[in-house]
Amino acid sequence: MSTKSAKAASYQEHKKNRFSRGSGIGGGPGRDRDRGHLSPVATRSSFSGIGGGGSFTNLIHDDYRPLMDELKDTYRRKIRPLETTYNFEGFHSAPLSDSDIEAKPMVLLLGQYSTGKTTFIKHLTECDYPGSHIGVEPTTDKFVAVMNGVESRVIPGNAAAVTADMPFRGLNKFGQAFLTRFQVAQCPSPLLENMTLIDTPGILAGNKQRVERGYDFTKTIEWFAERADLILLFFDSHKLDISDEFKSSIYALKGHEEKVRVILNKSDMVNQQQLMRVYGALMWSLGKVIQTPEVMRVYLGSFWVNRPPNAFEDCRSLLDAEQEDLIKDLRDLPRNAAIRKVNEIVKRARLAKVHAYIIGHLKKEMPTVFGKASRQQELIRDLDKEFLRVQQVHGVPEGDFPNVEKFRQSLRAYKFESFSKVKEPIMSIVEEALSIDLPKLMRRFPQGNPLLEQAQKNPFLIPESLSQLSPGGEIPPSYWHFSSVDKASSMPVFMSLHPVEGRINGSTAKPYLMSTGLSMEVLAKVWTLADWDSNGYLDENEFAVAMHLIRAIENGGGEGVLPETLPHSMIPFAH
Repeated sequence: MSTKSAKAASYQEHKKNRFSRGSGIGGGPGRDRDRGHLSPVATRSSFSGIGGGGSFTNLIHDDYRPLMDELKDTYRRKIRPLETTYNFEGFHSAPLSDSDIEAKPMVLLLGQYSTGKTTFIKHLTECDYPGSHIGVEPTTDKFVAVMNGVESRVIPGNAAAVTADMPFRGLNKFGQAFLTRFQVAQCPSPLLENMTLIDTPGILAGNKQRVERGYDFTKTIEWFAERADLILLFFDSHKLDISDEFKSSIYALKGHEEKVRVILNKSDMVNQQQLMRVYGALMWSLGKVIQTPEVMRVYLGSFWVNRPPNAFEDCRSLLDAEQEDLIKDLRDLPRNAAIRKVNEIVKRARLAKVHAYIIGHLKKEMPTVFGKASRQQELIRDLDKEFLRVQQVHGVPEGDFPNVEKFRQSLRAYKFESFSKVKEPIMSIVEEALSIDLPKLMRRFPQGNPLLEQAQKNPFLIPESLSQLSPGGEIPPSYWHFSSVDKASSMPVFMSLHPVEGRINGSTAKPYLMSTGLSMEVLAKVWTLADWDSNGYLDENEFAVAMHLIRAIENGGGEGVLPETLPHSMIPFAH
């Protein structure tokens, strides 16, 4: 056996050992591709480890189903009436359906043609989804939602958009031109039991593609990005340029930057020195398009079904480590997606509240009898000034307002005299949902990721670990370290309390903390410990630590579990 053949065999065995749990799912025959992207026979290694051996439906039923039902009920009773009263749909998006809230986590794949998006899906699912094709030329010409099913089949876009138990009814607004270029591909795969993958058309350079699509590609990307839980931007190690349409698609992701990850695919087709230069060139290109102060997470990957014989091996350990990190992100999706649904509804409710204030203000500014048309044009022209007045009257943060120009364009389709005035009962119900119902719901989310192995879970946060507490109520030392704080689950609660300059005061936090049912004396001690700089405010880290202390009491430690002084290791950046 040649050296390269031995390395290839070793790689396949290594991949099988890393990702298999139980029997694999057989991959169908691969398609030959120039440059050896796929070899004749697909690998049979299983990615069922991401699925955890169980379905997402069971996961929702066991851990999150009651919480999702309560979330749907809160939205229907307290938030949706505000949206319908003030025509939120005409300016932003249609009301959420139950299928939107219940939907599995969605992963959106974006990239220029031949960067490996479809191959990445095959690499994960280990099967060709119906209608897939792989080649060096642009091959995927549709938006394809790859979902789990008992058998392989294709559901056309028009049928998928009217199916009540699929989260695609909102796509009807893009019309027939788009729906004929959209389909749902179902195939049996453990991975797809836990998420939905959205394959998109490969983006080309030039204007021809934009002119001939027949639908607004960028608006469609915005729709999927709003609902996606993870957005993967694909680049090829030999294709780092960003075309105009790809740039427009990246701009459409504004407001969802926390979901975006970048994959530099086929990284083993260059040697170590070249890879360093390619990575630097990619970061330079992204820096010109993505205007954020944070550095975007880039995964170096090489997602082949069968690795080609001309692949370089000098960075293999690095690529394996990067792939492990990406798989961890995918494994975390179901739990993180459930929390994100609450977070998105909080964001939506806050936007709907501001929208209602704007609409009510414009209604109030209209004359009773004469001069309605001229007054409406004046209000539209000076909309930025009217936003400022709404901000001053209602104390709304500037960051909660919609884009002025887009809102101005939407207003031209309406007569202001038909708008509704601000109705305090509806507004107070929404405020109750934001300040009481949704924060209380967040606190009830299960701790620990159900998809992790038992040994990987925090021994304190899961119910089974309560037996591990010592008779004196002591908690494992690892619990008293900031790295064990579940900041991801506390952040939506913190943001729902409307922090000012990144902090909340005692009067703002008191109603929520009182809802825990703990005594005033205990909460006073929790506040003293969490407010480690003793300034009378809690920032996001201090609030996360306060919730961490409360969980220690609630999970069986009792009031005596609280330390006399906060351990130094609980203060971030101080150790």
